[in-house]
Amino acid sequence: MKRIIPGSLSLILSGLFLMLFSCTPESCFEETTSFLNASFYKAGSDTPTIADSLTIYGIGKETTKLYNKALTISKIKLPLNASSESSGFVIRINDITDTLTLTYSSYPHLISRECGITFYYILKSYTVSGSTVDTIIFRNNNITTLNEENIRIFY
Repeated sequence: MKRIIPGSLSLILSGLFLMLFSCTPESCFEETTSFLNASFYKAGSDTPTIADSLTIYGIGKETTKLYNKALTISKIKLPLNASSESSGFVIRINDITDTLTLTYSSYPHLISRECGITFYYILKSYTVSGSTVDTIIFRNNNITTLNEENIRIFY
């Protein structure tokens, strides 16, 4: 005995089959967030130094710590605010607190059709208050999605 599939059911099944195998999902495999990459150095030295304890949070955002008593860290990533021209951070190195304020300009950058846009930044200047941070050196003023060192913090 021969079974016949109704025309509308075969049309629906073939349509589903075509949809499943004709489209490839568009995926973003690239980094989509720009971070300021900073490394810590002992003042007067050219070798990275690990702080005994490191705590970092945004000024006025004590409850949202980016790093909380972190150990064995010599490199950090700091987020910047694209809707502002400056970002401030509280940095506590070995229980001594400083504040760091960075000024910059931002501009949108198209990563790809799949990933959309992100903001890139150009560092302009910094101010530090406190006694731990000795000097900050700009290594690369352009903050992008690449994992490049932007500043060196000497303490």
